[in-house]
Amino acid sequence: MDFDDLIDFLDSDDNEFGLSSIATHGFLTASIVGKPLHNWQTYLFEGHEKQVKPEVLSAIEQWRDELQAMLQDEREIELPFDVDETDYLDIENSEISEWSVGFVDAMYASDDEEDDWLDDDDSEEDVAMLTLPMILFSGIDEDQPDMQELLKDLETMSQMAQAIEKNIVELFLLFHTND
Repeated sequence: MDFDDLIDFLDSDDNEFGLSSIATHGFLTASIVGKPLHNWQTYLFEGHEKQVKPEVLSAIEQWRDELQAMLQDEREIELPFDVDETDYLDIENSEISEWSVGFVDAMYASDDEEDDWLDDDDSEEDVAMLTLPMILFSGIDEDQPDMQELLKDLETMSQMAQAIEKNIVELFLLFHTND
């Protein structure tokens, strides 16, 4: 299965258990940049990975490997949408929101405390700041007063969106280097 066929599948009704292509990109990105997410395919397909065709699983694995190679070379992962075209007045229906939902799904996929991105006192603040754009755009904490304030500030939202690609690299380095 080539990449275009994978994207078509992910965005089709045949993708019964998975996320859209944009949300899958966010999920794969988070599964790479953060703490190791064992059984990531299980989480991606909500426990139904055995019902997904092997060629789909293989293509997703290859896509993930390509994203990981970019980060290992300290290159930014290009987001699968144009940040400059984001409508911050309708963030819920935006591609950045869709991508962020996938990212946050992977970030919080495991109930195991070992997988908690925020459990290290030395890096907790950095992780919180670097993931704030994804948390904001995912809508997971939209009822929190501080998030509501951020959602009213279009300039801050734009700056946060522009920072996502760099934040991804920073998160990867934070979790995967000893410096």
